[in-house]
Amino acid sequence: MTKVDFYILETGSREHTACKLVEKAYQLGHKVYVHTASEEQARHMDELLWTFHDRSFLPHEPYRHGQEKTAPIQIGAVDAPDTDSEVLINLAADVPLFFSRFLRVAEVIGTDEEAKHQGRERFRFYRDRGYPLDTHKLS
Repeated sequence: MTKVDFYILETGSREHTACKLVEKAYQLGHKVYVHTASEEQARHMDELLWTFHDRSFLPHEPYRHGQEKTAPIQIGAVDAPDTDSEVLINLAADVPLFFSRFLRVAEVIGTDEEAKHQGRERFRFYRDRGYPLDTHKLS
């Protein structure tokens, strides 16, 4: 069963936190799919993964449906990616309908009230369906 972790931010950017989660998952040997709210956010994450950390390289590429995946980290904004990734990092406002194909889901909750509200809705969705949940408050 998919395990879901909620990362609740007290300060900082959701995207920067997502980069840290990508780095950790990659260092543990996992393939990662970063699900974004839009193509614009996907492009931003692509750029950020090149620049957020000056000590490491995270092999990533934009997700393209039907194309061979050459990098262990994929970034996209599609409804159902055809990827064999183990970890899903969700930056969209809703629960991705394909989340259960992943072993782990990381939900990154922003600091503004709308993001918190959306995060609570996603938490209820997973909880009501019996998924194992963990919450991490990040300052």
